[in-house]
Amino acid sequence: MDDYSAWIGRGETREDVATAVPIEGLAALLDHDAPPWVPGMVPPLGHWLYFLPTARQSTIGEDGHPRRDGQGLLPPVPLPRRMWAGSRIDFLSPIPIGAALTRVTTIDAIRPRRGASGDLLFVTLRHEISANGVAAIREEQDIVFREAASAAPVPAATPPAAAAPEPADTVRSIMPDPVLLFRYSALTFNAHRIHYDRDYAVGVEGYAGLVVHGPLIATLLMDHALRAGLSPRTFAFRAEAPLTDGAPFDLCLAYDADGARLWARNSAGRRTMHVSLT
Repeated sequence: MDDYSAWIGRGETREDVATAVPIEGLAALLDHDAPPWVPGMVPPLGHWLYFLPTARQSTIGEDGHPRRDGQGLLPPVPLPRRMWAGSRIDFLSPIPIGAALTRVTTIDAIRPRRGASGDLLFVTLRHEISANGVAAIREEQDIVFREAASAAPVPAATPPAAAAPEPADTVRSIMPDPVLLFRYSALTFNAHRIHYDRDYAVGVEGYAGLVVHGPLIATLLMDHALRAGLSPRTFAFRAEAPLTDGAPFDLCLAYDADGARLWARNSAGRRTMHVSLT
């Protein structure tokens, strides 16, 4: 794999306005009549609805993301598959609706690895967001690039004995369907084909169905915490396995000394995302 260390420290600055319409769309997506966040404020993780990608249609690659040609922020990584692996977020101050937003993004780290599925490249971005000139959000975001899915059939493994589900204080079940995935893609202007093009998701990237967005799962877990009355200062999530449409999954919350642990688990009881919240 090429050495991309020279890209560390590269950055960009973008401007936006915290308009109300995306937050109203988020409330509708989460099925709220009266959302469990402070009226007139951007809810926790609502900053993901701003600074949306604006790549021209002619620059979009096969997967729906902008082609990595070295002209944008990210290095020209040849590995074709991309996923948002996790984030660590500090909520520094509230963001009022209507605030002028500035986001400064810097490439903090680039780490090549070799995994069971082949070569991997982890890129960590640091986002610093201010609202009306006041520091509001600090986020470290991990993006992982992966090799193409193998065309060879994978032999079925003997499933391990089912373990007892991890105990949770509150559990809520979600049934992901193509409409839910489409609406979140529309809110975030996300054209990644694994979320809406079943033939591509299954035949090219090797998933079992349409993939539920990692940030959507994180948003649902945050919503689960807000419904429980928690007010986050920090939020860190790590994706562990994909979820696909057509099978329910659970949002789980367990209180601890620092705040709460949250996780998503699939219909087989396997944990697919883990969150720590203070």
